Amino acid sequence: MAVRVTEIEVETIIETETDDDLTPFIASANSLVTELCSDSDYTAARLKDIELWLSAHFYTVFRGRAASETVGPIKEDYEGQTAMYLSSSKYGQHAMLIDTAGNLAALNEQIKSGSVTPSVGVSWLGTEDTTRPDDYA
Repeated sequence: MAVRVTEIEVETIIETETDDDLTPFIASANSLVTELCSDSDYTAARLKDIELWLSAHFYTVFRGRAASETVGPIKEDYEGQTAMYLSSSKYGQHAMLIDTAGNLAALNEQIKSGSVTPSVGVSWLGTEDTTRPDDYA
């Protein structure tokens, strides 16, 4: 499925660095929203809204947001904690809020409790090498 939001739309709710490419954050949000929220009878507009805020959240995780700054001697504190998962930014919190079916909140709780286990696999996407001699096959 094509992504629902554009970089320009994400930039309307979160300040970004000039050279940052938001494509990977939008793609991740799209994948998660499609997987978790598509069966919740949401309108296309609601799915887009969730994807927008989740994209901003993923960007925030990548490039932390300053909660406070001091000029001398230089000090900067950042928002949230990575241990808070989707709750670590106001953008993730907002995405969970507008996902009224609770899909993202449930995922957040599963991650916290450790019941979501990452899976790793390998798939061969190439073709069989037919140029090798039979004795190497």
